[in-house]
Amino acid sequence: MADDVRPGDGRPERPEPEPGQPGREREPDREREPDAGAVPAAPARRGPGRRALLLGGAAVGVGAAGVAAWDELSRWWWRVPGNDKPRTPGAVDYRGAEWVAAASANWRRGDRPDDYTVDRVIIHVVQGSYAVALKVFRDPGHGAATHYVVRGSDGHVAQCVRELDVAFHAGNRAYNERSVGIEHEGFVDRPRDFTDVMYASSARLTADICARHDIPLDREHIIGHHEVPGADHTDPGRHWDWDRYLRLVRAAAKEAAEAGARGSGRPGESGGPSASAEPSGG
Repeated sequence: MADDVRPGDGRPERPEPEPGQPGREREPDREREPDAGAVPAAPARRGPGRRALLLGGAAVGVGAAGVAAWDELSRWWWRVPGNDKPRTPGAVDYRGAEWVAAASANWRRGDRPDDYTVDRVIIHVVQGSYAVALKVFRDPGHGAATHYVVRGSDGHVAQCVRELDVAFHAGNRAYNERSVGIEHEGFVDRPRDFTDVMYASSARLTADICARHDIPLDREHIIGHHEVPGADHTDPGRHWDWDRYLRLVRAAAKEAAEAGARGSGRPGESGGPSASAEPSGG
């Protein structure tokens, strides 16, 4: 799950939470910094705007320390009144989603991709139900949330954090800033939880995210939580079928592109692409 919640996913032993009450790993202001060399080189940011010009002056002439200072100042920029972008209540980035807002303590305001280029989608598994995921993401004491949650029974998608904002889900600050996180209902050791409809719905969502952020449809850029440097999670686990998932994502992307050429909409609309037709085979 998002850097957070629950025993049973291969993390180090720690006190068990009460039944139905996921545990918590950390407060959001203490996102773990990546080890040196552990994170791929960050893509270049967009051209300088007012924010870059104002903050850049604070880092001039002090080398690496100045770069670090610029990064830290940029993280605080959106906390200054008047600097954040307007947000329409209930608006979603993916048209097939329902807006279910996470508590503001579980994410950080941003202006992605203008401040940080989004170049990863990170796949999580809840280690619990869809309802539990939404409940803990609404808890300001939880300290974590993903951008989206996908329900197993029917593939319904909830959006909890806007894509321009940084959700605390990866356990690695740099990856949080550069990724969109998707939570999936179920348990890593129960392959039956990964239903056909959930795979198909998640694939449509991932294809749409990748199209909007120009993210390559490959395993370098669509990764599991366990692949984040410094992560102590194992989700989505060995039962997550990556080959099948990438086939579905690519099929969804292809059909969405064809639908766009015909002017018939995006994959979250009208039931989405036929990628949903692939059976599990077991």
